[in-house]
Amino acid sequence: MPLNTFAHWSRSSLLLGVLLLGVLPRSVFAQNQSGSPNVQIVNPTPPPSSSIYTLEGGKRLMDEAAAAVNSQNYVLAARKLLEARTVMNQLSNFYQSLNSSFLGIDNTAADSNRRRALEAAQLRDQATFQLALVYRANNQPELAVPLFVEIIRSQNPTRELGQKAYQQLLELGFVDVPFPRTGATPSATPEPTSAPASSTNSQPRQ
Repeated sequence: MPLNTFAHWSRSSLLLGVLLLGVLPRSVFAQNQSGSPNVQIVNPTPPPSSSIYTLEGGKRLMDEAAAAVNSQNYVLAARKLLEARTVMNQLSNFYQSLNSSFLGIDNTAADSNRRRALEAAQLRDQATFQLALVYRANNQPELAVPLFVEIIRSQNPTRELGQKAYQQLLELGFVDVPFPRTGATPSATPEPTSAPASSTNSQPRQ
């Protein structure tokens, strides 16, 4: 190889090495004691505790919605509550499916998933109630009424949340018979259902 060609190749290699050192992260060139590259691998998947796709995540969304309501940011509050009720409805259905799958096989697992299904359904109905209140506060009764009716169907009028929803309908003038009435004998109180909640993508006006 001619000397001038060799010198040119050496300078090019040196320049390339300098550029790589400036561009690539230092961990690529770090060596551990065994002589292999000491490259750190970052896991892009967040830990489960930080995911909204959990019961804790649904509660966190509802807390964020409450903070948005306090700031009178009804659009943000509605978005958070819509997300919370959607996630909790899906979780309730999934846990109910697991409960059915484990019946007669492992009753401990079946009971655990049943409790989680009920908790998710309760959180879903609470998020739905808060969302309906946001719509009402923003003068959108046409969006609030269907949600109050949905809560009563899920919770039953004898449960506390069902009675609160019915009271809202009474105040809106959608119904004209108070409940509970004096002297009325309530029937047995069923648990909230895990049936899919009807969804709406409407947002309150600012």
